[in-house]
Amino acid sequence: MSELPDPGATTTMQAGQPAAADGPISGEVSGRASAVVCSGLTYRFGTYTAVNNVDLRIERGETFGLLGPNGAGKTTTIRMLTTLLRPMGGTISVLGVNVAERPMLVRRMIGYVPQLLSADATLTGRENVELFARLFDVPRSQRHDRVESALAAMGLTEPASRLVKTYSGGMIRRLELAQALVNSPSLLVLDEPTVGLDPIARTDVWEYIAALREQTDMTVLMTTHYMDEADTYCNRIALMHAGSIRATGSPGLLKAMLGDGATLDEVFRHYTGGTLDDNTESGGIRDVRRARRTARRLG
Repeated sequence: MSELPDPGATTTMQAGQPAAADGPISGEVSGRASAVVCSGLTYRFGTYTAVNNVDLRIERGETFGLLGPNGAGKTTTIRMLTTLLRPMGGTISVLGVNVAERPMLVRRMIGYVPQLLSADATLTGRENVELFARLFDVPRSQRHDRVESALAAMGLTEPASRLVKTYSGGMIRRLELAQALVNSPSLLVLDEPTVGLDPIARTDVWEYIAALREQTDMTVLMTTHYMDEADTYCNRIALMHAGSIRATGSPGLLKAMLGDGATLDEVFRHYTGGTLDDNTESGGIRDVRRARRTARRLG
């Protein structure tokens, strides 16, 4: 392999473009707003900085992977983007709309599958998806077809009338994807969406999402610890560690930076190396646990 780039420096590369082409984040590309623009994004839990001055741009219609180890700041970034946390510093816009200023409008444009299972166990699968259809103001004339289509796409037509408390973890994950897709969102945010799914179900889910993206120009922002998913389905990825973006580019270009034959696993380790067990001043496992406890209290 060739000499490795410095993992402490941020690297930005776009397919077919020199690194310098990224330049300052403007929020406008080809006369229309980018899907997501984060500028100087910052969030702290007490003295722990979970997200540290992050700049990020995601273009419309692409699948973008935000990758990093546990505690890197990915979920906190997503919670700000989905209006669940208000940024302490910097700004976020979704399709040109400021998230902090118009959160309700942003919520209508996105679908969100959180990291933790969240479907209502006391409702049936169909009732869960119908609830989301109503919350997202899907027109009544389209609601039935949208609900049935979302359930069928996730292979849940047969168990749709059963209470969710009878579902397996993998079935609940597919149900949450159906909920997120029922309003045909412009931006689909997936926080480790295929955790708990078997390999066949994982492939089915991603093939459906990829087909929907091509049909509707939907943008997909995902986090995952499955490097094969990121390598196969992402147009670009960003490597995040200790609250900062360390590298951005297509999987192919990031692998090429490490030399012939490099894998995305090697790219991941290179830019996010180290361990959460390190008891450093910040970013250690104690800080991560403290941050998560604070996040739960904040809701």
